[in-house]
Amino acid sequence: MPEAYIVDAVRTAVGRRGGGFAGAHPADMAAHVISTLVGRHDFDPAAIDDVILGCLDNIGSQAGDIARTAALAAGLPESVPGVTIDRQCGSAQQAVHFAAQGVMSGTSDLIVAGGVQKMSQFPILSAFAAGEPYGSTDPWTGSKGWAARYGNEEISQFRGAEMIAEQWNLTRKDNEAFAYESHQRALRAIAEGRFDREITEFEGVTVDEGPRADTSLEKMAGLKTLVPGGVLTAAVASQISDGAAALLVASEAAVERFGFTPRARVHHISVRGADPVMMLTAPIPATQHALKRAGLSIDDIDAVEINEAFAPVVLAWLADLGADPAKVNINGGAIALGHPIGCTGARLMTSLLHELERTGGRYGLQTMCEGGGQANVTIIERL
Repeated sequence: MPEAYIVDAVRTAVGRRGGGFAGAHPADMAAHVISTLVGRHDFDPAAIDDVILGCLDNIGSQAGDIARTAALAAGLPESVPGVTIDRQCGSAQQAVHFAAQGVMSGTSDLIVAGGVQKMSQFPILSAFAAGEPYGSTDPWTGSKGWAARYGNEEISQFRGAEMIAEQWNLTRKDNEAFAYESHQRALRAIAEGRFDREITEFEGVTVDEGPRADTSLEKMAGLKTLVPGGVLTAAVASQISDGAAALLVASEAAVERFGFTPRARVHHISVRGADPVMMLTAPIPATQHALKRAGLSIDDIDAVEINEAFAPVVLAWLADLGADPAKVNINGGAIALGHPIGCTGARLMTSLLHELERTGGRYGLQTMCEGGGQANVTIIERL
């Protein structure tokens, strides 16, 4: 089977809600990483077969196939198409998967894959409420098929996270200790310049805005829980954020034609589903499936990026996979760095690639929980 190579990867910093990117158009955010990515290499951009971007809540300035808008705003030839996809929080990771599949199938040679999200303008679930005919902000209301299978159970990421905490016996202190460590790792990474190579300046912002140097376990302990009687607070959940990221995925023919130096090889891609009510546990079976298909063990993986939607998502994954916590979210995760939902999959991949290069690791694994109880897994091999 033909190989898919990652030639390059770049991202904006992750902006806080109402922060440095609050006044930017989301298409311009995406256009900036696309133009930066393409501008680093000497090739005719008309050779790009597609621009595939993840983005959720496709309303307002994020509507109308923002991938196509961003490609044109980036100055790519009009012959280059674009497509926007939605696999919830895994949308940008799925964009990379589709790019790799296009190359592996032999139908494409060069694809820009990534994601963008401006949550300052469109809070999560904005699209759920838009034009809802059933007087509800969830899209399952009114579906006879859904009701026949799942009844009237509440479908909520907050409930799902609490269910995980209960099933895996994760206390409030467990989750807050994990969240605090996420901030400490992110702050250390920023201080040591670990993100400098992967971030391109946009709107004057060059540093991730989310990590909090003033946070403490004492402050976390004083917050109200997200649901009555629960153990989780906002401190152990991902931050609402803005951002964009993009990767250049190429075939061997494109590598030879344009003289690219690939930085990684896509070793494995897969996606699995699990319980949509608990919603956030799919990374566990998805990772187990991916490792088996790839012929690897968790000990073979040198660096892991698993999205910190909520602390218990990662803690449960660590418990069931038996992974070394020192290899997981080495430079912090979404609790500290933020989670611009349609962008995060590409942000994680960009950071994973750079971390493998920094440490000299061989294999990196990325996974994340997604709406509907799904999870993508990507394994890359540094070259």
